[in-house]
Amino acid sequence: MKHTALNKVHKEAGAKMVEFAGYEMPIEYSGIRDEHMTVRNAVGVFDVSHMGEFWVKGPKALDLIKKISSNDPSILKPGQAQYTCFPNGNGGIVDDFLVYCFDPEKYLMVVNASNIQKDWEWVTLQNEFGTELENVSDNMSQLAVQGPAALKTLQKLTEANLQEIKFYSFEPGEMAGIEDVIISATGYTGAGGFELYCKNEDVEKLWQAVFEAGEEYGIKPVGLGARDTLRLEMGYCLYGNDIDDTTSPIEAGLGWITKFNNGRQFIDRDFLMMQKNEGVKRRLRGFVLLEKGIPRHGYVLVDSHGSVIGQVTSGTMSPVLNKGIGLGYIAKEYAAFGTGIFVKIRNKTIPAEIVKLPFI
Repeated sequence: MKHTALNKVHKEAGAKMVEFAGYEMPIEYSGIRDEHMTVRNAVGVFDVSHMGEFWVKGPKALDLIKKISSNDPSILKPGQAQYTCFPNGNGGIVDDFLVYCFDPEKYLMVVNASNIQKDWEWVTLQNEFGTELENVSDNMSQLAVQGPAALKTLQKLTEANLQEIKFYSFEPGEMAGIEDVIISATGYTGAGGFELYCKNEDVEKLWQAVFEAGEEYGIKPVGLGARDTLRLEMGYCLYGNDIDDTTSPIEAGLGWITKFNNGRQFIDRDFLMMQKNEGVKRRLRGFVLLEKGIPRHGYVLVDSHGSVIGQVTSGTMSPVLNKGIGLGYIAKEYAAFGTGIFVKIRNKTIPAEIVKLPFI
């Protein structure tokens, strides 16, 4: 099992550790609900150093990214980031990822921990441009500092004006006396904040500095358990649950990161264009339970007659709403907002309603 550079720090903080994507990672510290509400109301810190990072460099760097990305990276200016996915050539998704533009010949891809090797092989396979690729996943650490007090916490540690770093923008700079930290106004919680990338040898110093700076705001470490409940309240997809090699970005409601402008050619363009124009047979939708219960991955969605109309991909008890919420693929006939459906939970059939995302 792999370890992040902060493994010892988590154990000393009393974290409950689990195996995730081949890494020993903290699932919770003070409890999932407590950590969740800390991020929604104040500031929390996640160690997400298990994520993968690839440099893409050279005169043809953009050509490679244009080919393999569903979104249009040509609109990126230096200092901007973009959420996108790799279409897999068969209408599905290899992975979803972030791409950062440093300059027209230098980009950073940030991919999911569980897909690092798969993604690296995919990007390498598609590289017909002689683009320089470097997998630095084992050398980089990443902290996600999230919540309404994240900006005030981090501003104490840097000369960079964090207020000026707009959503999905970034700035390399000094943070807590550490050079070359990538300060990125991104995150997976919907609570605002930043993601910080640094070298492994610097991350413990950065972690300690962030906690000292955030002490007055009630800062806490946050594990993967609350990371999942936070992203689910926002309706953000999790690879392996809500999207995978069998789901298209159009079905998954990711049409907004699937761009056909300027006649741009990319993998699966024609198939995805057809889906966009002709529609799909199923849609990923959010739903809220109308009675007590917690939907889980794999539970069946049914209509009022008990006929199967879909399946739950992610579900939890929302700490903010105090209701069961979930995502699932559902037959298009039942995908309209406000439609009543039912979730089979063990031997019960619980009523639910299709709702617009995010949940909160």
